[in-house]
Amino acid sequence: MKYEPLFYFLMGILFTYFAVDSAEDGIWDVTTMLFIMIATFDFGTAIRSLFKKPPDHKREVYSFP
Repeated sequence: MKYEPLFYFLMGILFTYFAVDSAEDGIWDVTTMLFIMIATFDFGTAIRSLFKKPPDHKREVYSFP
């Protein structure tokens, strides 16, 4: 199991909670928008790392004639 997507997904949920909690005055507050941007980055990173292919560790062997 990959833990990196799970970590970023949980951080996205946490920052979404912070954004909703700080939106008492309105959603156009600077801190609310900052939390929303961080949550968007975390969700995007989680989705990107979920579908990332594992690296191919095959080495090419060059032979000299």
